[in-house]
Amino acid sequence: MSDNALYTDLSGYYDLMCADINYQAQSNSAHRFHQIFGNGGKRHLDLACGTGPHIQHFQYEGYECSGLDINQPMLDLALQRCPDGLFTLGNMCDYTTAEPYDLITCFLYSIHYSGDLKSLKNCIESTHKALKTGGVFCFNSVDKNHIDNNLSTKHSVDYENSVFSFGSSWFYRGEGEKQTLKLSIDKTTLDQTQQWTDEHPMVALSFTELQNILAPYFDVHVFEHEHDKIAAWDQLSGNAIFVCIKKENAN
Repeated sequence: MSDNALYTDLSGYYDLMCADINYQAQSNSAHRFHQIFGNGGKRHLDLACGTGPHIQHFQYEGYECSGLDINQPMLDLALQRCPDGLFTLGNMCDYTTAEPYDLITCFLYSIHYSGDLKSLKNCIESTHKALKTGGVFCFNSVDKNHIDNNLSTKHSVDYENSVFSFGSSWFYRGEGEKQTLKLSIDKTTLDQTQQWTDEHPMVALSFTELQNILAPYFDVHVFEHEHDKIAAWDQLSGNAIFVCIKKENAN
């Protein structure tokens, strides 16, 4: 399959695949970070917005929300969920905005969809340009040096007389700037099971490398990957939330 084929073909099942994700907690966490570090504005852009569940929660907080995604079927579903949102088909590694934003988010480790370091740097530069003075870029990331190739997450959901089983895992071969997100979906109806598998090439880097890339553009704060409280990153865990405040004069 192509990199985007599974999400295109199964976009209607995407919300089932993410059924165990606490979108409200993630959105509330980013909102709190914006209250603490941001400029108080309410213009919000969600990169790799998918079907729009995060945007829905930001709208509850009074934000004027937009979403950007590379997948049109996802955006069609997002517009159904959030009719007042503005959704644009585009690549987060090369985008421009007509007006700047106060808060830009990128959830579910989607920053890694940049694919390689050059594209990631383009994404960061585009995001810096898209933010207002004092604007915040908030996203989560995984450190390549902490990836355990033996770990995976799985969950199942009953839907329309079928059982869907979803699996995902990271794979990093131990060197280089590439890692892989492996996905699997099983759909069982009565005694018949259909299976899909896909692998997405993702950019791999350490948190030190990521901070160095961000530093010319942002004042960077790194926090533990916990959405119900704010705790500074302990420099040991491999998952973290990055909160980045725009520098006016990028180096």
